[in-house]
Amino acid sequence: MADPHAEDRKLLLKILSEVETSINEQSLDRMVKQMDPNATVVWANGEVSHGPAEILAYYDRMVKGKDRIITRYTTKAALDGHARFLGNGDVAVANGTMEDEYFPVIRGPFKLSSKWTTTVAKVDGEWKVIALHLSSNVFNNVLLDEAKRMLMYVGGGGVLVGLLAGWFFGRR
Repeated sequence: MADPHAEDRKLLLKILSEVETSINEQSLDRMVKQMDPNATVVWANGEVSHGPAEILAYYDRMVKGKDRIITRYTTKAALDGHARFLGNGDVAVANGTMEDEYFPVIRGPFKLSSKWTTTVAKVDGEWKVIALHLSSNVFNNVLLDEAKRMLMYVGGGGVLVGLLAGWFFGRR
């Protein structure tokens, strides 16, 4: 049986590709063209932006502003199965994974695996993102692994300094 949403799926994949490309090329103006004027984005750090102006302001503050946290980031997004169409087929929900690479201002780059979900709707005959949620595992990720290793080094160094100080003062 033929997929009644085959053409829509092609259009949705085009949106996914355009969003991914716009992020990788640091051209968020391109990304917001794929979004409804009332779109909501929940970013990986838990901040929420409503509409293109807030989405662009968030990106400018995080990536371009004088107090930016990162100089850029790149992503490779993948879809986890087909989008699910709701109602009369004018709303679709999809989810997938991302392999992100962040380039922070204060340290070297790091990679992080993430998840995403999106809701898209046909607005005036054109598919637009109405909601996008980005998320990472806050309990198990490369940054936590790095922090654990650092704590082991600091703890081991503290024990070593303590033993040396004890030995030194004990001899006196």
